[in-house]
Amino acid sequence: MSVQSVQDKLDERYGRRRGGASRRGAIIGSAIVGTAIAALVTWTALAGAGASVDADATGFSIDDDGHHATVSFTVGGARGQDVACALEAQDTEHGVVGWRIVEYPANDELTRSFTESIPTTAEATVGLVASCWIP
Repeated sequence: MSVQSVQDKLDERYGRRRGGASRRGAIIGSAIVGTAIAALVTWTALAGAGASVDADATGFSIDDDGHHATVSFTVGGARGQDVACALEAQDTEHGVVGWRIVEYPANDELTRSFTESIPTTAEATVGLVASCWIP
């Protein structure tokens, strides 16, 4: 057995030299995985973009007895669709002391303003909009 044939066997055994078919398979496999990942990222971005609702609290007040918080807020991005929002009242330690889910019918306005009252179980110090969504 020649030195070159021994070297070829060792190179093949320990992967120091790749054949053309295995390299081509690796390239094709990588291309398929890359295409699948790109398609998944694109689909996720487009699916989430159509259903986004923006909510911004514009103010809050706490009643004198501390058992009701009133939250003023705007909702945008849901033209022509029903909207639901989760409202929260929190105490000084950011514990939730009251919450309420409100639903609004579809409207043609791009941005709408609302003011809602939240009943609380303890004295609240802040009222806010936790999130809004399209039900």
